[in-house]
Amino acid sequence: MNKLIDLHIHSNLSDGELSPKEIIDRAVNNGVSVIAIVDHDTTLAYNDDLFNYAKENNVKLITAVEISTKYKGIGIHVLGYNFDINNKLLTDKLYSNRNARHIYLHNVATKLKEFGYVIDVDSLDKIDAVTKAHIASNIVDNKDNKKLLLKTFGYVPERGEFIETIMNEGCPCYVKKETISPMEASSLIREAGGKVVLAHPVAYKYEDGLTDDDISELVRKMKPDGIEANYVYLDRNGNKINECIHWNDFAKHHNFITTMGSDFHKVDNVHPDIGLINEDIILDNKEVNTIIYNLLN
Repeated sequence: MNKLIDLHIHSNLSDGELSPKEIIDRAVNNGVSVIAIVDHDTTLAYNDDLFNYAKENNVKLITAVEISTKYKGIGIHVLGYNFDINNKLLTDKLYSNRNARHIYLHNVATKLKEFGYVIDVDSLDKIDAVTKAHIASNIVDNKDNKKLLLKTFGYVPERGEFIETIMNEGCPCYVKKETISPMEASSLIREAGGKVVLAHPVAYKYEDGLTDDDISELVRKMKPDGIEANYVYLDRNGNKINECIHWNDFAKHHNFITTMGSDFHKVDNVHPDIGLINEDIILDNKEVNTIIYNLLN
């Protein structure tokens, strides 16, 4: 039986729905033995209690984070693994990045309200690592916005489509968020003793129009240890795009390690589940052990 891993999971300490312990429970249920919780700009999920809980359930827990950065106006996510979560330089920058999220929240809320949307800023402000996904969910899930959403879209959209149509760069309610570069994020992770991985390059191709050459230029500058090659992308129309073979070849060409992640946020029978058990991605034990070894050594 093949060993299952998932190195890209979000908890309710950023924009996921499950608590860190619930994530471990679901990993166990799905037969996943190695996981990483990569919340946005925070490592608050990691504490002795969680590590003990993981150990009790025979789950290997690897410290991780997903840092939000900007590169040529495009949002790039940088994953860090197996680092010192108490490194002051990193924790201070993560705090700064999260604080920037709340400044962004208030600025974008002003624009959304001017556009006619009802938004509960007070409840969103209580979320430590508030994201565009939180904000968009608050909009599309509010029945007071239904009339405007129907007028704008013809239906009530998913939060991803709302973000891409209303909130992203070039859209009516776009607000620039102060952030750091992928190169700076990479340096911070290395300073904390960790491994640097470029998250889901397939997403930048379909969301932002980046070519392989563009991504090659990016990785030459940020010098990651690897890329998240084993990843299924879900576009705004609900189409699943599996380009794992292509990105594994890309990694091999650039002499990068590869990782595997579901980008799990919630159980909805649409997006990839923890361990990608509902997707056509199967790595044998040798491949899995190589990924784990490369991140831990």
